[in-house]
Amino acid sequence: MRINARGQTFHIPSAADMKFAEIDDTGANVIEAYGEGRVRVNGRDYARSIAVSAEQVLVDWGPEHVDALSIAHLEAVVGDATQVLILGTGSRQCFPSPEVHFALLERGIGVEVMDTGAACRTYNILVSEGRDVVAALMLD
Repeated sequence: MRINARGQTFHIPSAADMKFAEIDDTGANVIEAYGEGRVRVNGRDYARSIAVSAEQVLVDWGPEHVDALSIAHLEAVVGDATQVLILGTGSRQCFPSPEVHFALLERGIGVEVMDTGAACRTYNILVSEGRDVVAALMLD
């Protein structure tokens, strides 16, 4: 069972059917679905780590696991106006090294670490509110 953006539970039979949020009309990139090893953004499926912001999708932005995450990986995806970085760490929440975390905090960027499913849902909420947010998603 999965829970969608409205808190409703539903069964998901396959990766192609894992919709969980309504599509908004802001023109921003929207994460439409996610599942084991996959995420769908604006109708396109990705099977490798991606970073998503309202304006762009960066493919193969970084490592497949948080243990290999470096400051350089995250510097490549955040901009000067980024307010929040949501780090999706796969099927389980895993925290990056303190150096990586603090490098972003020193720049005034809020950092939220969660499993990738929660990161997808949170990204959609924040981008729909007009926040300058980046979701850096690792898939496993």
